[in-house]
Amino acid sequence: MPESESPIHERKVATTKAPTYKVAVVQMHPKPMQPDRNFATAASDIRSAALQGAQLAVLPEYHLLNWKPDDPKFKFECSRWKTYLDKYRALAKECNICIVPGTILELHDADTPDERLLNVAYFIDNTGEIAGKYVKKNLWGPIERLHLTSSARDEHPVFDTPLGKVGMLICWDLAFPEAFRELIAQGAKLIIIPTFWTLSDCSPAGLAINPVAEGLFLDSMLTARCFENTCAIIFANAGGPPGKGYAGRSQVCLPYVGAVTRLGSSAEGMAVVDLDMQVVEDAEANYQVRADLARGDWHYDYRHNTDKPVDSKL
Repeated sequence: MPESESPIHERKVATTKAPTYKVAVVQMHPKPMQPDRNFATAASDIRSAALQGAQLAVLPEYHLLNWKPDDPKFKFECSRWKTYLDKYRALAKECNICIVPGTILELHDADTPDERLLNVAYFIDNTGEIAGKYVKKNLWGPIERLHLTSSARDEHPVFDTPLGKVGMLICWDLAFPEAFRELIAQGAKLIIIPTFWTLSDCSPAGLAINPVAEGLFLDSMLTARCFENTCAIIFANAGGPPGKGYAGRSQVCLPYVGAVTRLGSSAEGMAVVDLDMQVVEDAEANYQVRADLARGDWHYDYRHNTDKPVDSKL
């Protein structure tokens, strides 16, 4: 069949114009075990983003405490989680801006057999209300699995927000295409991913081949996920001083475009950009990924290993 007659060239661009949102991605260097200082830094960035007209600001994973589970004060600080959640709710209302405050570590039922440490991302709308929350599902190796409780078989939720239907993932969730499929099947067109991803997450063998292999992983995977799910992604990672293993690369991504903006690996930074959701609609009109998933005869089944019990502590 001649190229001009190929069915793919008969797909039409959406005729209804989708909105453009102004969003801020904040890259922080979380000072270990200094939540008040880290909150003050985040609040300053959020106020600056609001003054620039941003409708949403996204922070990194572990932005309040860094990741120091062996510190003697770690559990106590995690027990104060509601204090900071309430502060972010008040800040969102004050600044008339939606906030995803990275992740907040929550200690529940401390010093009991039911003790759980959860890694939670919230979407707070511009009135200070909580539009949704997500507990990290895919925990990173023994580093997290020794301490955190996964959301296990809970569904990946999608939320109605002032920026449309939004899904949230956290860090290592990025490596699982099933998570994205579950979100877009529920209508999410924007996926937000707070992250604490370092270059030293790579094995010695991988580092010997490419010292910045994890940076390649992030840049490649984020672009691929946008294309294969016809969605937009806001990815907020921690940054840090050179030579300390921080990956940075916080970015906003779209299909066709790739990274609309990408920060380096430096400790602190913020980008406020226009997120044109029409690009998402145009990509879907071309690739028809969502349309295929909505068909009753679609043939992929992502319920892997349904015959095996799930350990909720993973």
